[in-house]
Amino acid sequence: MSNATIYDVAGAAGVSLATVSRVLNSPEKVKEETRQRVLKVIKELGYRPNVIARGLASRKTTTVGVVISDVTRASVAQMLSGILDIANKYNYSIKLFSIPEGADVLDALQNIVAEQVDGVLYLNDELSDRDVELVKKMFTDNNIPFVFANVATSDPIVPTVSIDYVKAGYEITKLLIDQGCKDIYLLSTARRYSVNDKKEEGYTKAMLDAGLEPKIFRTSGDTAINKPHFETFFANVNVDGAIAVRDSIAVSFLNIAINNGKVVPQNLKVAGFQNTRYAALSRPGLTSIDIPVYDIGAVSMRLLTKLMQSKDVENTRIILPHHIFKRESI
Repeated sequence: MSNATIYDVAGAAGVSLATVSRVLNSPEKVKEETRQRVLKVIKELGYRPNVIARGLASRKTTTVGVVISDVTRASVAQMLSGILDIANKYNYSIKLFSIPEGADVLDALQNIVAEQVDGVLYLNDELSDRDVELVKKMFTDNNIPFVFANVATSDPIVPTVSIDYVKAGYEITKLLIDQGCKDIYLLSTARRYSVNDKKEEGYTKAMLDAGLEPKIFRTSGDTAINKPHFETFFANVNVDGAIAVRDSIAVSFLNIAINNGKVVPQNLKVAGFQNTRYAALSRPGLTSIDIPVYDIGAVSMRLLTKLMQSKDVENTRIILPHHIFKRESI
């Protein structure tokens, strides 16, 4: 009896584990040439799939993989709520995958493909342009429908649901300018992410349109790191306005500013992005761009459903509306 495994078959045939699984369980979804190559390898190796496993596979519900970076982030939790509400209506099974900062993205993506999910929602807004291309290629090559939820990419063929981050960055910057701020800093991350690049683009355009100098201060979303950065910030610069790419960064900055004698909003105005619980709980309350993260999750799940059902979708790049939620920090 052969000891060959599905991994041996995939390697010898030069295909993914998901493709081997489809040849065995849903052959109509695999190109004829690929299917014949896999079947030839199966015969040569004497591979025998587990009958019980195949029986379970034939009765399995639709499984959606949801990829996140950090489940503790408030915006991620809200987005998951939207996803789960729609998934429950379709009786989908959800598998949660975490790819934290610093992880090997390629290795993580290969593990997701090996789980034989029917579709993927990618929630991580902390992606570089290289990571975006890597994710796109992995799922496209393995015929797995996917949607980027709250991820910025200019690739016209990548399905996305998000807001217009360039427009949002412009609007929140212009609000501070209209209220008399001239030395406005954008508090961004040291590591470059596609979404933050879009926020920076909007901020920079608003500053240049007003004849002001764009000033970007790069730090970390980790308060243990940004706190000491902000402690020394006020000794070196003039600042009357600050916009942070995350609410958590904005609140950390606001607290340090007050400790350094700044009066908010009289001589320093502070704003954030996302309108999470941090914005509502800060004192003074933080003005923030309100991103409809629950709706992004729900709409992404509906779009993925259409793609998994191979329906023609007129618009796979959906931009949802945003607005500025004003509180006492401005």
